[in-house]
Amino acid sequence: MSKFVKAASSKLNVDPTKYNFLKNAVSFIVFMIAIIVIFQSIPPLRAYGVTLFASAGILAAIVGFASQSAFSNIISGVFIVIFKPFRVDDIINIGELHAGVVEDITLRHTIIKNFENRRIVIPNSIISEQTITNSTLTEDKVCMFVFMGISYDSDIDLAMKIIQEEAEKHPFQIDNRSQEDVDKGIPEIIVRLIGFGDSSVNLRASVWASNPRDGFAMKCDLHKSIKERFDQEGIEIPFPYRTIVYKEKKTE
Repeated sequence: MSKFVKAASSKLNVDPTKYNFLKNAVSFIVFMIAIIVIFQSIPPLRAYGVTLFASAGILAAIVGFASQSAFSNIISGVFIVIFKPFRVDDIINIGELHAGVVEDITLRHTIIKNFENRRIVIPNSIISEQTITNSTLTEDKVCMFVFMGISYDSDIDLAMKIIQEEAEKHPFQIDNRSQEDVDKGIPEIIVRLIGFGDSSVNLRASVWASNPRDGFAMKCDLHKSIKERFDQEGIEIPFPYRTIVYKEKKTE
């Protein structure tokens, strides 16, 4: 089954999620049929099976109570396959807790490989109740926001120019402008003043990358290169200032 799923997905160039889920479902059914056949084929086991299931009412109640969570996970897994909020190989964030690449979707749980190369096993019912951010659902390219704060005494136009130049020369940066944007003269990297802090003027650059991995690496590199250029050009990245006033008690 595993070899068939891998070969069929690669040959047809289709989403392997459905095939993985089908493989897991068929494997579960095969194991259950095998257990039943074994109990029926071996007389001592058959007698033991009859004794085991004699109290069917009590057993059904116990199984029903114990399997509520399991059935919930199975139904949630079916909904994931049908509605496709994510697929195998998608990069997702689940709430504020976990992020990584979807490695497999089974009847009970979804396996996510995080960026530390660890596997996170999450029950399908829990995933269905979380907000999912999918970075590769329709396309891989991503816009990274690079935030920089400069002091009120610094040259804003120079700071914006430095950010644009550093972003444009990064190898992971891509031009996401349409031909209409190019004709209008819209810059490749847009830097905007988005607000004023207690001690800083806050700037934000919108920089595009071809995929989230390259985007993260590019953002880290830009933090370093922009800081170095700011130091060379005399642009200050401020730290909070505090004014302390000492008052002496008046004496008669």
